Amino acid sequence: MSTDNTPYTKRIVGYSDEISVRPGNNISFMVSSEDNAEYDASFVRIIHGDTNPEGPGYKVETLSTDIDGSYEGQRQECLGGSFIAVPNSLALEGMESFTVQAMAWPTTPEKGYQSILSHWNEREKSGFILGIDSNGSASFRIGDGSGNVQEVSTDAPLIAREWYLIAASFDAKSGEARILQDPKVDYAKCDDRADRSAVFSGKKGNNDGPILIAACYVENVGTRIRAAEYYNGKIDSPAIVSGVLNRLQMEQLLAEKLPDTLQRNVIAYWDFGIGMEETTAYDTSPNRLNGQLVNMPTRAMKGHNWSGREMNWSNAQDEYGAIHFHDDDVYDAGWDVDFTLTVPDSWKSGLYAAHVRVGEHEDYMPFVVRAKSSASSSARAVFLVPTASYMSYANEHMPTDAPLAQLLTGQVAVLDTEDVFLLQNRNYGGSQYDTHSDGSGVSYSSRLRPILNMRPNYQMWLGGHGSSLWQFNADTHIIDWLEAKGFDCDCITDEDLHYEGVAALEGYDVVLTGSHPEYWSTPMWQGLDAFKQRGGRLMYLGANGWYWHVAYNDNAPGIMEVRRAEDGIRAWVAEPGEYYHSFTGEFGGLWRRKGKPPQMMAGTGFSAQGFDISSYYRRLPDSHDERAKFIFEGVDDEIIGDFGLIGGGAAGLELDRADRLLGTPPNCLVLASSENHSDIYLVVCEEILINFPGVSGQENELVRADMVFYETPDGGAVFSSSSIAWAGSLSHNGYDNNVSKITENVLKRFLDPTSF
Repeated sequence: MSTDNTPYTKRIVGYSDEISVRPGNNISFMVSSEDNAEYDASFVRIIHGDTNPEGPGYKVETLSTDIDGSYEGQRQECLGGSFIAVPNSLALEGMESFTVQAMAWPTTPEKGYQSILSHWNEREKSGFILGIDSNGSASFRIGDGSGNVQEVSTDAPLIAREWYLIAASFDAKSGEARILQDPKVDYAKCDDRADRSAVFSGKKGNNDGPILIAACYVENVGTRIRAAEYYNGKIDSPAIVSGVLNRLQMEQLLAEKLPDTLQRNVIAYWDFGIGMEETTAYDTSPNRLNGQLVNMPTRAMKGHNWSGREMNWSNAQDEYGAIHFHDDDVYDAGWDVDFTLTVPDSWKSGLYAAHVRVGEHEDYMPFVVRAKSSASSSARAVFLVPTASYMSYANEHMPTDAPLAQLLTGQVAVLDTEDVFLLQNRNYGGSQYDTHSDGSGVSYSSRLRPILNMRPNYQMWLGGHGSSLWQFNADTHIIDWLEAKGFDCDCITDEDLHYEGVAALEGYDVVLTGSHPEYWSTPMWQGLDAFKQRGGRLMYLGANGWYWHVAYNDNAPGIMEVRRAEDGIRAWVAEPGEYYHSFTGEFGGLWRRKGKPPQMMAGTGFSAQGFDISSYYRRLPDSHDERAKFIFEGVDDEIIGDFGLIGGGAAGLELDRADRLLGTPPNCLVLASSENHSDIYLVVCEEILINFPGVSGQENELVRADMVFYETPDGGAVFSSSSIAWAGSLSHNGYDNNVSKITENVLKRFLDPTSF
């Protein structure tokens, strides 16, 4: 993929502080308007976000609120890059001779100046920076506040992804500054061990700025910090000590944490193995100079002393004392609130968005309105909006970063304007399918930033021929069908289910999923399973569901973690020993690897994927079983779904199959199976024990979607379409088709309280 160098500017962009809200409650919106241009704001209910002229067309309902109108614009920045901020302390005042040290595992030493540990004011050029210089070597800088900055470097380039003790000391009496670069592992003919000194003419200037770990301070921007010289890589056991330590004392400080002989000298010693689930970095010295994580660097990382004896950080926190910082981490953009809506009581549950416009430029900020309460709602069905999956794909860069993108789809990647903007504006953060600038995988994804591919009208490169949709916009096919058919159906989000468990489903008889509910936390899984066990009915209208296990952070709202471990379709893979979530301590990776394959929930699980042409289903003998008679009422066709907006068929993109060995219930009916998929479709890698020819759509029986039905205890039931493309066929021929009819038959019967 190639583009010219012309910058693409979105003149207006924004996000909300909540993803789900009830009538009567508030939701705030943060907007950045280029050139501080005045903009108009209004609200819409989203019904159908697909602009394909072959379908029903774009549908929104324009609403009227008391806060509609024009707003004074302001340009707001996404300040990307992670670090730890420690408030300035009296403990630093009067510090003349001192030593700073840390274990460091740099990932991009060649990129230029990077700060490992600093107490610095960039405007005054005062304080110190322990870091990496333009040559990729460890360096130490001191500024006296009058413009006099002096530096000593090891002049020995660091090797990427290797542990070093990097330490510096300054003797105020002699003016001697010393920098040490000590590799943990020696390699023959590698000149990366160095110990250099220089005599500085000035002293360290005092400043009232914060101590920063993994960056250096520039200025405050409102409540945020603008920093510079962001560091890429891991840091373990950073410390500041008064006086000049010798080599033995430095090693003693590392080995014994806070030895008695140094207790009085230690100004700060941060132990990142403490409070792993928190956003605080704890100083174990008597001064308690605790810091706050900014932009959520990755925790639960192997430390310099990791032995491999334990893979779970919870059982060996002393060996997981590292944090991995990235110069492109983003958590909360931290923008000023532009306007706040109190959701009117008259708004019914559904998908909504704030719509902001500057001339021809516009942006939508989607959110879900829940029922005011389940008791007050007439709906007995609820659509579970898969916001965890939206977050995982948020602002993904695969069409511009991944060389295999065009091979996956069998076509040239067509970029939306949002894709080009994200390519040129990396400070908006990536998805969990991206890698950071240093090549490490993106484990955390946040919704507290503009998510430009979670918009109506957005076209996705991965969505197949025809309506190229994926995730949020693809799910509006279901919303539109429910509207067209007149079904009363509320909406809740994955976050609602995560935080409330089965109580979020109280009062509902039927849960409908989106087209691709891929990411599930433990409370989400348990909540839906409890709903099933008490007789609830589940309509799984997609594929590749219940696949990755994720975790939310109870100490930081709006952020989600995934560890891509041990198998599965992955854009990157976690390092050995880093498979456990930092937020919860749970083992990450596939639910299948945790003994809960998707077949145990939906009767089917991920089997194959391909992104060119969708196919159809052929009915099987089970479809004529008396138990399934209601499903095919009024459907005489043997071929189901040989039409649709997504790839031209109902069976496409990602496909799930039944498998008794993986947990498909023994009473499950396989009603129909897809066939005749192209050779772009391939069996998922977790099914392949040995590489061999014959895993493509024309050759392998595992490349199929199985439509299934089974009853559950206490009168419940499950229906699974097992294809992402299924929803794209609902509106065909004015909603009069066999995919629509089957879905309607199932929903009507599932709403009938008569037990199965």
